[in-house]
Amino acid sequence: MTTVGIVTGAGRGMGLECARRLVGEVDRLLLVDMDGDAARAAVDGLSGGAGGEGAADSPAGGDRSGGDRRPALVEPFALDITDREGLGRLAARVAELGTLRAVAHAAGISPTMADWRRVIEVDLVGTARLASVLRPLATSGTAMVCFASMAAQIGATEANPDAEAALADPLDAGFLDRLRDALGPSVEDSGVAYSWAKRGVQRFVQREAVRLGPLGARVCSVSPGIVATPQGKQEAANHPSMKALVERSALGREGRPEELAAVVAFLLSDEASFLTGVDVLVDGGAMAGLSAAR
Repeated sequence: MTTVGIVTGAGRGMGLECARRLVGEVDRLLLVDMDGDAARAAVDGLSGGAGGEGAADSPAGGDRSGGDRRPALVEPFALDITDREGLGRLAARVAELGTLRAVAHAAGISPTMADWRRVIEVDLVGTARLASVLRPLATSGTAMVCFASMAAQIGATEANPDAEAALADPLDAGFLDRLRDALGPSVEDSGVAYSWAKRGVQRFVQREAVRLGPLGARVCSVSPGIVATPQGKQEAANHPSMKALVERSALGREGRPEELAAVVAFLLSDEASFLTGVDVLVDGGAMAGLSAAR
């Protein structure tokens, strides 16, 4: 059986570190990124310069039982995670290669990168679209991890039944308008939109776990705190309060991308076989620090 893995947002940051962890766990690994050049560079880095189009034409890695830990054959896949047609091509490529084993969905954008609609479209709607096209490929042993955020626990804390009802169906044609009606003008702040989008990812994972469970497949989410990535640095430059959040955290430092990737690798592994439908907060104790300060 040829096993297939997917990492989205694989061109840099936490996605790239997830790819480093998965390259020894599957036979074929698809590195998905909207920036095709970044995806190809990541392939070259992981395969010692043997990536690119040639990797897609190489023979499959084969069975990894019995201690066979040969690195996966890696190939790039340029894709905007909100593109329905592109997602269909991704699913078709997985089916062509083998059996879907692991998905690390790290692709996303932060508040300073787009307006509120685009933030929600990428971070939540894109997550739901990816899961929906991969669902028919799920089988016993398939595992998926979606990236949420600590922001869901900081910025979307007040009870809002109408907003929660809207979040229940991010693929509804009128979803963005329903969420705007529920939250009012405040959601047009991209930071507020980001918090609700990531809350939606956490809620989506709970519902998706129930859909995948009968197949023997699993899905969890991780909620990073402040992590030292280019995207994280961009946000910190625009939000000085993030420095204070780090200083008051239990560990008193930013996270490293490889620390998030280690948690993702565990959640995707057979050792986490009874974990599904949960969110894992990986924040260095930032939320604990906030709670203690209160």
